[in-house]
Amino acid sequence: MVNYIIEDNFKKGWILMNKNCLVAQSGGPTPIINASLQGVIESALENKEIKKVYGARFGISGLMKDMIFDLTKEDKKEISLLQHTPGSILGSCRYKLGELDEDVTDYEKIFDIFEKYNIKYFYYIGGNDSMDTVAKLNNYAKYNNKDLVVMGIPKTVDNDLLVTDHSPGFGSAAKYIATSVMETTLDSRVYQRKNVHLIEVMGRSAGWLAAAGALAGETGLDTPDLIYFPEITFSTDKFVKDLKEKAKEKDNIIVVVSEGIKDSDGNYISASESSKHDQFGHKQMGGAAKALVPYIKEYVYDRVKVIEFNVLQRAANHVASKTDADEAYECGQKAVEFSVQGNASGKAVVIKRTSNKPYQSTIELADVDLIANKEKKVPRDWINEAGNHVKEEALEYLRPLIKGELERKTEKGLPKYTDLDAAVTVKPKNDI
Repeated sequence: MVNYIIEDNFKKGWILMNKNCLVAQSGGPTPIINASLQGVIESALENKEIKKVYGARFGISGLMKDMIFDLTKEDKKEISLLQHTPGSILGSCRYKLGELDEDVTDYEKIFDIFEKYNIKYFYYIGGNDSMDTVAKLNNYAKYNNKDLVVMGIPKTVDNDLLVTDHSPGFGSAAKYIATSVMETTLDSRVYQRKNVHLIEVMGRSAGWLAAAGALAGETGLDTPDLIYFPEITFSTDKFVKDLKEKAKEKDNIIVVVSEGIKDSDGNYISASESSKHDQFGHKQMGGAAKALVPYIKEYVYDRVKVIEFNVLQRAANHVASKTDADEAYECGQKAVEFSVQGNASGKAVVIKRTSNKPYQSTIELADVDLIANKEKKVPRDWINEAGNHVKEEALEYLRPLIKGELERKTEKGLPKYTDLDAAVTVKPKNDI
């Protein structure tokens, strides 16, 4: 390493030109998003090419405000608890960078921060919108000859990222949904009453989480009875017909509904009149199940319960899949390894399934442009002909992803979560 003297009208000082890294999180959390963060931190701390590990609060938005924290100073015991901690511990955002040929103001702010903290490697943990950010930052760096490696680390409970076999976070969300469908089914049978339980799960455009509800039937429970996907045009007439057929056989009917189901005109089935969208143009979702209640009460059973898992499906670390957590950690770990080896900028780490029985996977690199702003949907031939349940191919895909349990860390009978001391903005120093 070389020492350079930096001299201007304001200061004189020695700055050791070490290679530092910066990591941030973006988009909606998953139960194990912090496992990827842990993989980045621990791998970077062990790597001789990297001196300091910084974290940005609230994603790219906080980065531009210089909300940077020195993760190198964190207690290693607290870092080890990250995989057991739900929520994006660094904070998140949904911020869309403008096009490079329109306005570079944001880019200049961001790269000023990179230079201030001498960042050589930047890792962004997020979904397909976050990969858009990675792609744009990489392009800006190339066009302006910036010595920076920008990498994406995938996450999303929706499992809608292309290229990767599945997304870190999906397996744990799927496990929570399957478990909750089982529990709801047993609860629905408590009383000698006819009823319908509508379970609404996340999934704006892809029905992977809805499909995961089918895993509840793997243990011998005859549940769920019906599943509705964004991939299949939704008809209220057919929905009522499906329920009437089930009502001939059962007093207790369990239905899993994706929040993103649409009618033949492409309109969301929703009880909400809200037309709010985020910066990436995505409509704020919710209310599909509630919109279906009147149809059930009029034509099927008058006792209906709506269950919206909402944030629980992306926060339920207490039933996290060990397979999912291990892969999420490895994605963070491999991102650091690939970045220092070279030719990794503008790439994302992805999971490749190499074997189903026994399940095995590897972590590889893919161009982030193949992932950004794109969506992977449930294949039509994995959904039954009626469009209201899954076929064996979907179950074969899903089964390995929910396997294994994390060893619970508890305190006073409750989960023990990390308590990172990232509460004070790092001040610029001459030795960074």
